[in-house]
Amino acid sequence: MTKRRKPQNLTTIAFDADDTLWQNERFFRITQERFAELLADFAPADHLEERLLAAETRNIGHYGFGIKGFVLSMIETAIEVTEERVPAAVIAELMAAGREMLRHPIELLPHARETVEALAPSHHILLITKGDLLDQERKLAQSGLGDLFDWVEIVSHKTPEVYTRVFERHGDGAARAMMVGDSMRSDVVPAIAAGGWGVHIPNGPAWELEKAATPDQPERFVEMPSLADLPDLVHRLG
Repeated sequence: MTKRRKPQNLTTIAFDADDTLWQNERFFRITQERFAELLADFAPADHLEERLLAAETRNIGHYGFGIKGFVLSMIETAIEVTEERVPAAVIAELMAAGREMLRHPIELLPHARETVEALAPSHHILLITKGDLLDQERKLAQSGLGDLFDWVEIVSHKTPEVYTRVFERHGDGAARAMMVGDSMRSDVVPAIAAGGWGVHIPNGPAWELEKAATPDQPERFVEMPSLADLPDLVHRLG
C-alpha cells in the first residue's frame, strides 16, 4: 500500500517583531552615534564601532539580545578604550540613553497591522521574537497587535530546533509553516533548515551579527521589499 503523503499547504505564519513589525535597529544606531560623540576624545568612530561589536559578540552568551546587553557592552567598551579613565558622566549618559530606548514609543512599520489582520482569519498566526522578556512584552502591548496572534514565543536564540518545536506545538509542523522577518541569520536561515518557508523583508542595514548568506533553497526562500506583498505570496502558496 502506498503511504498517503501529508498535505504541504501553508497553514502557519510566524512573524519576527523588531524591525519586521516595528522599528528597532534605528534607535540602536542613534544611540551608537551618541556613544561615538561621547568618546570622540579617546577613539575614532570606526575604531569604537569595531570594539563595540567585539564586546557585543563576547557578551551575547551572557546578556542575550536587547537593549540591556547593548548598554552593558557600550560601558565595557568605554572602559576599555579609555584604559579605565572614562568619566563617570559618560557612564551616566550611556545608562540614561538605555533607559530612553526602553521608554521609546512603538512605531509600527508600514503595512504591519493590515498584513497581520489580512492573514489572521485563515492561518495560525504566531509571533516569534528574541530579546529581553520585559522589553519585548512592553513593545507587544504597546503595538496593539497582541490580540491578532494565536501564540507568542519570546526566545533567547532562534535555531532550527526552536522553530521545529514552536511549529509542532502551535501549528501543523515546520513543513506547513512560514517565518517572516528582517534577519537572514535569525528568521530565514534556521526556519528553512527546520523545513519551513523563510521570507526576508530587509529593513535598512543589517546588524553585523544578524548577517548570513542567502539560503540555497529557492523553493523555500522569498525576499520581498514590503509586508504589503505577503498576502499575495501566501495566497499563491495556499
